[in-house]
Amino acid sequence: MTNISSIASLSNITRSQGDPKVLRSGPSSRGVPDSLAKGLGWFSLGLGLTQLLAPQRITRPLGMEGKEALVRVYGAREIGSGILSLSVDKNLGLWSRVAGDGLDIATVLTALRSDNPKRGNVAVALAVLVGITAVDLLDAQASTARHSRAVGRKRSYRDRSGFPRGVQASRGAARDFKTPPDLRHAPPLASVSKRTSTA
Repeated sequence: MTNISSIASLSNITRSQGDPKVLRSGPSSRGVPDSLAKGLGWFSLGLGLTQLLAPQRITRPLGMEGKEALVRVYGAREIGSGILSLSVDKNLGLWSRVAGDGLDIATVLTALRSDNPKRGNVAVALAVLVGITAVDLLDAQASTARHSRAVGRKRSYRDRSGFPRGVQASRGAARDFKTPPDLRHAPPLASVSKRTSTA
């Protein structure tokens, strides 16, 4: 928020004398689900690159040697989910992350066998995956609720007139209007419209 207010202050310096000044900035249109989606998107890109470029860093600690090709495929999927989570289609990216989490859990479960000497690492990895899945699921649900409307539901503007104080209070409101000094030398509106219509 401090960055936004400092940018607004800087923009006021460059404005001419007659331009309106930015007094304060309004609330951000980006909510918590959007910020979390952005973080998850960057996490997906980082994890996906690791899976693509160094799959043995994942297979070796889990005792899953020989599954490097599968991990690379999962890395490509993770990068796709990350790109979508950072785009305007973040809902699709988040839900693809949830589906991918299910696939990851099912794959890692195969390493939880009695003859695997690294079962302890597998149990830790599963606990982490379950936690990430819960975060992904909560954010996907929150983002979907925030950015979608119910099917068939239309917005109604019947109670809006464009006159916040009512039509009667707006009559004659501009009667005492005086042209600002910096606009007095502007060409009359009629001559401007005549010039544009002949052009």
